[in-house]
Amino acid sequence: QVQLVESGGGLVQAGGSLSLSCAASGIIFSINTMGWYRQAPGKQRELVATITSGGSTNYADSVKGRFTISRDNAKNTLYLQMNSLKPEDTAVYYCNADVRKYSFEVRTYDYWGQGTQVTVSS
Repeated sequence: QVQLVESGGGLVQAGGSLSLSCAASGIIFSINTMGWYRQAPGKQRELVATITSGGSTNYADSVKGRFTISRDNAKNTLYLQMNSLKPEDTAVYYCNADVRKYSFEVRTYDYWGQGTQVTVSS
């Protein structure tokens, strides 16, 4: 199996910064796209940012210029640097990975972390 473990959430004042990490472990041959998603109370889960294995990134308009997604392919680890945080960024943040588990198998598997809470006070 594959496990995604997020860390780095917490409570911060508006305007502050937080950094999230997501470490993938288990049966992994390679990881294609990785991403961060978030879900606020009473709302649907939404995309925050994604990054391909080659480093191409995509951001939600609401976080462009404030958040930076990055990854370390050698460590199978995903990062999210969040600056200029706003109360509306408060949510549970989830890591997602599209994993190729075996060299002999082309198909990929979709995995989610357990989530980490980010709370931004005004």
